[in-house]
Amino acid sequence: MKNVTDFVKKEIVLCVAVVLAAVSCFFVSPDREYAKYIDYRTLAVLFCLMIVVAGFDKIGLFKKLASELLERTTKINQVVIVLVMLCFVLGMFITNDVALITFVPFTFTVLKLMGKDKIKHWIVPIVCLQTMAANLGSMLTPLGNPQNLYLFEVSQFSLLKFILTVLPYSALSLAMIFLFIFIIFLIRDDEHNTFTYKPQNKIEKDNKKKAKTLKLTVTYSILFVLCILTVVRLIDYRIVFVTVIICAIVLDREVLKKADYSLLLTFTALFVFIGNMGRIESFSSFIKDMVNGHEVITSILVSQVTSNVPAALLLSGFTDEYEKLIVGINIGGLGTLIASMASLISFKLLANEMPEKKKEYIAWFTVMGVVMLIVLYVQTIIMM
Repeated sequence: MKNVTDFVKKEIVLCVAVVLAAVSCFFVSPDREYAKYIDYRTLAVLFCLMIVVAGFDKIGLFKKLASELLERTTKINQVVIVLVMLCFVLGMFITNDVALITFVPFTFTVLKLMGKDKIKHWIVPIVCLQTMAANLGSMLTPLGNPQNLYLFEVSQFSLLKFILTVLPYSALSLAMIFLFIFIIFLIRDDEHNTFTYKPQNKIEKDNKKKAKTLKLTVTYSILFVLCILTVVRLIDYRIVFVTVIICAIVLDREVLKKADYSLLLTFTALFVFIGNMGRIESFSSFIKDMVNGHEVITSILVSQVTSNVPAALLLSGFTDEYEKLIVGINIGGLGTLIASMASLISFKLLANEMPEKKKEYIAWFTVMGVVMLIVLYVQTIIMM
């Protein structure tokens, strides 16, 4: 029983999605139409990106990049900017959750090298900023998060149109992140600002390991390019899907375990639920009336209680105002901790490492998230 309870707590979104899908089956009996509910292309591309990014992470590519940047820093404020901007920039390409899973633990390692006083002084604002940066940076590209990949597919936007749709909000987000960093530097002025980063365990690998790492790096780089070409619809997703699986089996089977299968199952369950609900005229009419003309605010509000991935899947079936939906879903990841599942990742990592900082973190996160959400929502009113 305890295992079941633990699973439900860990995978609450998946469990809710499965329950909703199961209940909807009582209203719409299973038939051939069910097979048409599933967006196989989105699931396949998402899976491929998960495998490729897991491969990059396993060979230490992201942490190596971070170490190289930090070795060139001399002051704590520079360290903070590097740690935050790594999440913002790389979140566009490796997804926001992977950016946080990779760089929040890395941040603990870096700050521990500074000493106990430094980590207590800086860890909460830095992790909050990293979380905001990952969520806001990831909105700029279809690769940045699962909901963008899905919305990019259903909207049938070109890559350029998608980027231009969110670019003004991403630009303002970046400006606000730097403003918050500046304010935090003023609030938490550190008289001992100089710091030299010295990476630990920097051991040279033997030639055989170097050759294997190089081979994997080249392979994953090629696969990543193929994924991008698939996202922009230049290559059939089935070809890339099979290619990624074969390469993983031949070169590195362990990465197949790293894919977020619960997210893929969540998508599948929600596809079934939304497909069924769309065939119930009364429900479909109610959602359409609620969404039409209010895409941005509805996306934001629904995201606050369901997170923005389910919100994207639910609302996309009842409106064709995709520009507003894309913007609303992305900025809707701000606000509450559950508005974006990626935000829960960094919170759990901090809670496990420093449980005494949980309340302080929630306070910082809520204040920054609400302020950013309000500013970006005002921007949507002005621009739309």
